[in-house]
Amino acid sequence: MTEEFTRFDAATYLKTPEEMAAYLDACFEEDAGDGVLVRAALNDIARAKGMTQIARDAGLGRESLYKALGSAGNPEFTTIMKVMKVLGLRLHATTI
Repeated sequence: MTEEFTRFDAATYLKTPEEMAAYLDACFEEDAGDGVLVRAALNDIARAKGMTQIARDAGLGRESLYKALGSAGNPEFTTIMKVMKVLGLRLHATTI
């Protein structure tokens, strides 16, 4: 008997805006402070909604958005803000 495994992809489970917001919020909570987890979450959410359309709506090139949100990416804050606005998400500060 052979078992077959597939790679987990969070993007396939992000169906509603509420799920996307909760996922990003959880990643903000768990991020180590380097932004890696938040960047990965934005990548997952953008792929779930359609990277090409997100890039177009944000005024960015699709390839550059993939690169910025990829595992080796280091997006500028303006890129993060543009993507979040297009995704219908916003940053919110609270005290800890």
